[in-house]
Formats: sequence, C-alpha cells, structure tokens
Amino acid sequence: MNHLDELLELEHAGWRALCDGTGGAFYDAHMTRDGLMVLPHGAVLDREGVAASLEGAPPWAGYEIIDPRLLELGGGARALVYTGRAWRNDGTGDFRALMSSVYVRSEEGWRLALYQQTPVHLA
Repeated sequence: MNHLDELLELEHAGWRALCDGTGGAFYDAHMTRDGLMVLPHGAVLDREGVAASLEGAPPWAGYEIIDPRLLELGGGARALVYTGRAWRNDGTGDFRALMSSVYVRSEEGWRLALYQQTPVHLA
C-alpha cells in the first residue's frame, strides 16, 4: 500500500468516527501529542480540545473525500489535501471545505500533527 492509500484510509477512519459519534476518542488516539486543528470559525484546538469538542457533538450522516492529493514534506511527514463534504440528517445543511491533514510517521504509525479547514462557499 502506498502512502496516499494509507493516509486516505486513516482519513476515512476519522470521518467514519465523526459519523458514528466516536470522533473524540479517535482523534485523541491518532493525533500527535502537540497536534493542532485549525478550524474555519477561528478556533485552534490542541488534541485535548479536539477530543473535548467532539464529545456529544452531533454526528455527520455521511461524507465525501474529493480529489485527494498527497504532498511529501520530508522527514517522514506527508500532507493530504482534498475537498471534504459532509452532511447531517437533521437538516443543518451541507458542509464543504478544503482540508489539509499533515501526518508524521512514528513508531505507532501515522499520527495527525496538523489539520486545517478552509470553507468553500456553495453557490
């Protein structure tokens, strides 16, 4: 399995966790100790903040990963860049953003070091 396939599978696992309500536990286990998420509403969350923010959050009903690309950053780090789309069944609407997930290779496997979203406004 190549790095793109490995990291896409990990990204899908994260999205599945967000859909089944286990996102907090997933990201607590798969982020680096000093990992950060930069979110479109102006928040920058560390690993503990991410896990806490996802506890009790409404799950997504489904998602898509569109046009994934991989950028090799050197030193065992890779950036997965794609357009993400997610939706909920409660009618809160469609979410679409450009996503960047920076992973680093460790003894435990790939770990998420930095995640960033840039909203894409739907016309």
